Order: sequence, then C-alpha cells, then structure tokens
Amino acid sequence: MSDELTQERLADLRRQFASLDDDGDGYITEDELLAHFPGLPAEAIAELDRVADVDADGRFSLEEFIRLSGRA
Repeated sequence: MSDELTQERLADLRRQFASLDDDGDGYITEDELLAHFPGLPAEAIAELDRVADVDADGRFSLEEFIRLSGRA
C-alpha cells in the first residue's frame, strides 16, 4: 500500500479539517473537538494528544490531522 495520499483523499481530509476548525485559524483545539463531539470522553482527548499532537502545543494542525487519519 502506498504511503502517499491521492489528491482526492487529501482534499477530503482538508474539508474535514476545515469543518472542525471553527475559527479558521488552521488548528483544531480541544474546545472545537468538544463542540463537534460533545460526548467525547477526556480519555479520548488525552489519547489524541498522545498520538497526534506531535509538537505538544495542545492543538492539531492539518499535518497532524492527516497523520492521525492515516492511522485509521
């Protein structure tokens, strides 16, 4: 399996990311996640932070989102 994303898949991930990035600042925060997924347990957010927040800044960039989506 190729590690490269198709242009279609990349465009889809960008749309998904933008739909979660409510303020359009280029990052998805915990507050934005909870606004879209109000029942998301704290443990799930902690796990997302552990596996996806590579730079440990408490938010997810598009690159981190794409990397995380590739794990699914």
